[in-house]
Order: sequence, then structure tokens, then C-alpha cells
Amino acid sequence: MRVVIAEDLALLREGIVRLLADEGHTVTAAVADAEAFLAAVDAEPPDVCVVDVRLPPGFSDEGVRAALEARRRHPGLPVLVLSQYVERRFASELLSDGNGGVGYLLKDRVAEVREFLEAVQRVADGGTALDPEAVAQLLGGRDDGPLDELTPRERDVLGLMAEGRSNAAIAERLVVTEGAVEKHTANIFGKLGLPPSSADHRRVLAVLAWLRG
Repeated sequence: MRVVIAEDLALLREGIVRLLADEGHTVTAAVADAEAFLAAVDAEPPDVCVVDVRLPPGFSDEGVRAALEARRRHPGLPVLVLSQYVERRFASELLSDGNGGVGYLLKDRVAEVREFLEAVQRVADGGTALDPEAVAQLLGGRDDGPLDELTPRERDVLGLMAEGRSNAAIAERLVVTEGAVEKHTANIFGKLGLPPSSADHRRVLAVLAWLRG
């Protein structure tokens, strides 16, 4: 798998390079700013990008803006964004096109090597990967919006879906059968008004509805 990294902290950048290389992946570029990131992606579109939310020169949202621009130039480009803090707006914007291949992790998650590498792979495969801590913070206290009709168990399923878990993994985590997870998932789609469609990634749209909730 070919990876482009955009991270201004040299130690973290090199650490991610080493983790990915040890897993057998090829880092085609490891840069420190948004302009260099976009140039690297345009020169050789990778299989997945790992991008810091805040990059020079302003250290505000240059990274996520560059990630969105890269996906505009290269539709479907998988992007995993790293952030120091939970910021729902950034996760929502990344998911806003209704497609998969996006992730949002807190930087601390990089230290949990196996989880980080699994998240990179899920995003590269077209899935989603939202940090469990981000999910917990964002889901807490949400009692309004389009999620009102979801039962507590359906919210549990949706939260794990947001992390990028498969039905089998959700079933294992909640100690239920895969059939039960499929039933809950169907109920979630129905309550959020997401009919079957070949054009939209319904799991992504469900997570987006939750983020906007």
C-alpha cells in the first residue's frame, strides 16, 4: 500500500513512517505542510493519506482543507486525519460527500500501533474510522435531531459503525448475534431515512447524520 503523510511534527511524522514501513507499506512522501502534501498527491496519487488537521503556516485547519481539496481533485481518495482534539465539524466535512475512505483519529491513537494500522487499512479499503474517544464524546448528551428515534442499542451500534467496525466486530463487542446487528442496522437506516442505493454509502451517510444530529 502506498501512503502519503502530512505532519509538521518531525518525530511523529518519522514515527508514522516507521510504523507503516514495518508493516510492509510504502511511504511515497512524508511532508510538513499542506502545499507539499497536495503536490505529492498530484504527482503520484497514493492508496491512502495520513494528514494532520493543523498544518503550517496558520496551524488552524490547513490540513483538513488540503485533505478535502485532495479528495476533490482525486474523487474517492482515502484520507485519515489526525487531530489533537475532538472537533465534530472536521469529521462531518470529511464525510460530507457521502462516500467512504475517511477517518478521524486522535493523535494519541498512533501509540496504539495495532489499532492505528487497522484504521489506516480500513480507510484505504473504503471504510470509515472514527476514534472511539471521539465517538464517546460526540455521542454523549445527544438527545435532539434526527437520532431521537434510535433506541439505546441502536445508538450503540451506530457508534461502533462510526468507528468503522464490521457487523461481526459489532456483534462481538455487544455480545449479540450478527443477525441482531443486521436488524439494528436496518432499523437505523430506516429511521434515518436512508433507503437502499447503489450511489451512496449508507453506513457513511448514517454516521454523517449522527454527526449532524
